[in-house]
Amino acid sequence: MAVREQVNGFFIPSVTLIGIGAHKEIPAKIQALGGSKPLLVTDKGITGIGMTDQIVKLLKDAKMDCVVYDETIPNPTDANVHAGVDVYQKNKCDSLITLGGGSSHDCGKGIGLVIANGGKIHDFEGVDKSTKPMPPYVAVNTTAGTASEMTRFCIITDLSRKVKMAIVDWRVTPGVAVDDPLLMMGMPPALTAATGMDALTHAVEAYVSTIATPMTDACAEKAIELIFKYLRPAVANGQDIDAREGMCYAQYLAGMAFNNASLGHVHAMAHQLGGFYDLPHGECNAILLPHVEKFNLIAKVERFAKMAQLMGENIDGLSPRAAAEKALDAIKQLSADVGIPSGLVELGKRYGKDVKKEDIATMTGNAQKDACGFTNPRCPKDADVQAIYEAAL
Repeated sequence: MAVREQVNGFFIPSVTLIGIGAHKEIPAKIQALGGSKPLLVTDKGITGIGMTDQIVKLLKDAKMDCVVYDETIPNPTDANVHAGVDVYQKNKCDSLITLGGGSSHDCGKGIGLVIANGGKIHDFEGVDKSTKPMPPYVAVNTTAGTASEMTRFCIITDLSRKVKMAIVDWRVTPGVAVDDPLLMMGMPPALTAATGMDALTHAVEAYVSTIATPMTDACAEKAIELIFKYLRPAVANGQDIDAREGMCYAQYLAGMAFNNASLGHVHAMAHQLGGFYDLPHGECNAILLPHVEKFNLIAKVERFAKMAQLMGENIDGLSPRAAAEKALDAIKQLSADVGIPSGLVELGKRYGKDVKKEDIATMTGNAQKDACGFTNPRCPKDADVQAIYEAAL
């Protein structure tokens, strides 16, 4: 009998530190990786609240020099990455620390790819395009959502095409990930909600992915359970340290799931909204999630029924289909409870952007090429993607 060969990888950082006070280990860990003069990649918001200085002081107390690049913007761009490369090279840095949420980590990963391999960031769009290892790299997380501090994903906006490039490369996985709930206490409710719904999207898409495995299933299931337990309290009271720590574990587990099972059309479509309108990724995911999964439901009815249970829904006596639809309802309710806008037009108005129906055709074409969509459990035609965008307006 012929045996079908299939090898499933599982990618995570070599070391992960999660818990109160974990950020104090940053100097020791960058030194352990062989770094002595890191480039600290972050953003003006992190610098503005004093967190950048806090980390720089830790490094100086450990007698380490540090160069700060805090020009990262939301939805970091190719220009952003190449500017960071210039700072790294001019200051003769030898390692990387990224401090922030997904944008800082993505920008730092892009910088590391170009530093190690040369060329331009565009050269690495796709899967495993690099040939040389990253510089020593510690990723320090300040949000509970993207899990970019532990993944092999790097999302960079190509300004000329208005497209988010999906870079999936095992070499960009940080050497050390740090998740300290103390660094997340100052997150405002809206950001807590958006990043939490991003984490939920990661877990759900990984759970119904065509390449899910028992290991990714275990991570996704626990992530979903924890998000439905802790996201509402974290949004309601940002000083709730138990909720913050719970979301640290939830988003990391969701990262373990999607980093290895990949994602689906929620992300493929959300990337276009980010590239086209510069809209925030987490909220785009949250709005699209129930619409895409409604389309996907017939492919994974039993899985959606199981998700409903994990979300705390009572499915006793229900048919698998009815139970599965309870999961979609629970997602919508959670999204509403934490203050996510009801649709893309409303989201656009919140950020001064005009989301237009006439742009959907272009975004659809780009979404269909996005690598994240390759593992979606149901294969949408262009008309299906357009219909989902329209339903989410």
